[in-house]
Amino acid sequence: MKIQDSIAIVTGASMGIGLATAKLLSEKGAKVVLAARSADKLKELENEIPNSFAVVTDMHKPEDITHLIKTTKEKFGRIDILINNAGQGMMSPIDQIDIDVYKDIMDLNVFSVLRAMQAVIPVMREQKEGFILNVSSMVSKNFYPGLAAYASTKYALNAISLTAREELKGDGIIVGVFHPKMTATDFGQNSRGTTKYVSSAGRPGMVVDTPEQVASAIVEQLGSEEPEAMM
Repeated sequence: MKIQDSIAIVTGASMGIGLATAKLLSEKGAKVVLAARSADKLKELENEIPNSFAVVTDMHKPEDITHLIKTTKEKFGRIDILINNAGQGMMSPIDQIDIDVYKDIMDLNVFSVLRAMQAVIPVMREQKEGFILNVSSMVSKNFYPGLAAYASTKYALNAISLTAREELKGDGIIVGVFHPKMTATDFGQNSRGTTKYVSSAGRPGMVVDTPEQVASAIVEQLGSEEPEAMM
């Protein structure tokens, strides 16, 4: 996928991996649509990141997702890249998982991504090209105590992404899934449930990536068009 002059949407763009990815895409010549909940933060970033356009979006709200895709298409005439990065962690042993919280995490990590895909696919199908990249996690490749609920959302996201890749390849739409490992963001602090299992610093000896390193790998996957990539 060519980055220069592309129209790219990044969800969860106000911090961490999303922000780093949006900045890197802009540096490489893309016009970047910044999607996140914080209007004030997005306005700051719109002024800071060249060729960016902010759309306040709560990914829990289907109407916001529809508005994001519709607004982007109306402004730019096309959508080349959708990076579904918005998500939240949950940490709890199996016997203590709060089902209501779990449903809320599932809504953000899986259902909102599916809604965004369903909204953008007609646009990309009409163009006969596009790239949807869903940000999963290395926890979907392993088994960590306390992370069953969160990991299960990413297992589901993997299945949706790779199945969509097969379903949509005839339409010129590429779907990929990226698996970051421990990254130096506020993910741990923003996770719900108990944090006794995982800290933002990781375990002793664990290499913790920067958001910029992850963003670089994501952009590399856009170029290689591989179905899966990881750090």
